[in-house]
This record gives sequence, structure tokens and C-alpha cells, in this order.
Amino acid sequence: MSCFTLIDKSHEMNLLEAIQACKKKNLIAQKYLFDRYARQMYGLCYRYVKNHEDAEELMLNGFYKFYKNIKRFHYKGENSIFPWLKKIMINECLMFLRKKKKFKIIALEEEREKTHTNDDILTKMAAEDIYRMISELPIGYRTVFNLYVIEGYSHKEIAELLKISEGTSKSQLSKARRRLKLMIIKNKSFNKL
Repeated sequence: MSCFTLIDKSHEMNLLEAIQACKKKNLIAQKYLFDRYARQMYGLCYRYVKNHEDAEELMLNGFYKFYKNIKRFHYKGENSIFPWLKKIMINECLMFLRKKKKFKIIALEEEREKTHTNDDILTKMAAEDIYRMISELPIGYRTVFNLYVIEGYSHKEIAELLKISEGTSKSQLSKARRRLKLMIIKNKSFNKL
């Protein structure tokens, strides 16, 4: 029998079985994992590159690397696969941004204007509006913001990933937050609330 053996289609696969089958290059298991995680991984990639075609390509490249290196993956329960897959996708995005020279740390003069947001505004905002505002940030701000706020990386980890100083990471995050506050305040649809 070939190394591309198939699992009986009538059998409902669980995550552990899918991982074990993927290690044997099982196409049904690969499709099962792809179907299970593709939407989330595409969204993650899009947050970084802000282009549908690039996000899709990066997601597919990430899955390819995931399947290629799955023999090194040690299953430790259902919650262990998502972080590993997410890390692969983030690395794909960061390599893409560096390769395309799209990642630039923006060194703007410190903005003197203090802004305050009303917490009620944030609770009334739709997730799509917040997501859109994040995607409108300059790439340096957006990348650091995504890594720190959404992915949970520390400034030290971000500095290592992006080959910048921890201080630069902190500065980019601060500027991203300040820019988001301004965007929220200037958003006309929320001034009517």
C-alpha cells in the first residue's frame, strides 16, 4: 500500500487520529485539519498582510510547512495544535513582510495630543469596525499591535522576531494604541451614539 493511505470515510476522525494519520501523509486527515483551521489561519494572515491574495498564499504555505514538519509535532491534547499552527502562520507572515520590505518601523515624532476614549464607545463598536481600524494602522504599528495584543507575545519575543529593540517594540505599540484612539474618536458613526 502507498504512503498516501486513506482512512475509511465513514469513520469520524478525532484530532489525535488526524495528527497520527497526517504523519503518514494521509490526504483525508490533511483535509480534515485544513478544514478545521483554515478560516482562523486565513484571518490571522490577513491581519498581518491586509491583502486577500497574499493572506491566502501565506496560509497555504503555512499549511504546507505544517504538514511537512508534522512528524516533529507532539500531540498534548486538543489545545496543543492551534498554537503550533498559529506560530507557523505568524512566521510566514513576518518572513513575507521582511522579504517584500513592507515592514517598516515608523519613527514619528511623539504625538503631544492626549486622547481619551469612552469605554461605552468600545462596547458599542462592532468587532468588524475594530478589526477594520487595526487593519488601517501602518504596517509597523499593526504588526507589533497584533503580536502583543492579539497573539500575546512579550516585547522581548517581538524584538527577537522582528529584529528590533524592546524599546522600539514598546514605542510602536504605544503609537498604535494612540492612533487607534484617534481613529475611534474621529469615527463619525460613533459620534452619533
